[in-house]
Amino acid sequence: MLSFLPYLNGQDLNTNFDQSANRWIINFLDWPLNAEHDNPQKPKGPPYASDYPDCLDIVRNKVKPEREKLNKTVSTQRRRAKYWWIYGQHAPALYEAIKNNLRVLIAARVSKLLIFSFVPKNQVFSEQLVVFSFDDFCFLALLQSSIYTSWAWEYCSTMRDAGIRFSPTDGFETFPFPENTDTLETIGETYYTHRQTIMQTRQEGLTKTYNRFHDPTQTDPDIQTLCDLHIQMDTAVAAAYGWHDLTLDHDFHETKQGLRFTISEGDRREVLDRLLELNHQRYAEEVAQGLHDKKSKKGKGKKKTTRKKKIETSDSAQGSLF
Repeated sequence: MLSFLPYLNGQDLNTNFDQSANRWIINFLDWPLNAEHDNPQKPKGPPYASDYPDCLDIVRNKVKPEREKLNKTVSTQRRRAKYWWIYGQHAPALYEAIKNNLRVLIAARVSKLLIFSFVPKNQVFSEQLVVFSFDDFCFLALLQSSIYTSWAWEYCSTMRDAGIRFSPTDGFETFPFPENTDTLETIGETYYTHRQTIMQTRQEGLTKTYNRFHDPTQTDPDIQTLCDLHIQMDTAVAAAYGWHDLTLDHDFHETKQGLRFTISEGDRREVLDRLLELNHQRYAEEVAQGLHDKKSKKGKGKKKTTRKKKIETSDSAQGSLF
């Protein structure tokens, strides 16, 4: 177990051709400072932060003085001052969720192009990254498809020239998945492998790769193949919903985000209408099961149930609370 880990942010993810982090960072997770600071009632045991004296000295000199300035009357700040060698928010739930993964699926929270990719799990992820505990190609195929990205662009906020501000609450938790995603595994792997090959061969990151993808003047065979695979992927996702009647009409279309290789505006609206109807249907089913009854209380020891939000048809697209 290491205390010195890569620190990955959105720029590294989308700019570096190998999607590697440009920075490394000290991270003691939730380790005790040393054996003396361990909890005698429930000792964690080693490793301790003191097992890495060189790293601990850096934190003691650069972090501890700032933590000591915090307002001790505020509980969160008092805790950060007390445990000065530990991240203020070290995301234990995230790392518990991905502990058995070899990789995770991630996307930059803010970007002009909503792009999903796999990266190794053993790193520290910037707050500006959205991390999913998925490691199957079927989820890459679904989320990178025009079907899903149409939904995300519709319900997530945007930031002027910065592009989309991807919010899992608005753009993911509301999304009605198809009943079966197994049929997407092969096309997802083929698409992803080809995209990685382009990046490695050209030594270009995701942003430059997709700038080529959306450029109608690009005639290079590798980009043409990526476009063809994207059509196959979108078609497979539509089929997973049973939407065999959709033509999708892939081409270079003008969108609110500029010229994009994507499905037509008519098909985009049809996809959104069908997804919205499915969202309402799933929500109604959960209401019938009592999952949204405000009077019901989650009893001790009961497993938490993940529930869909219902997307309203108003311009604000305000979702119901869990």
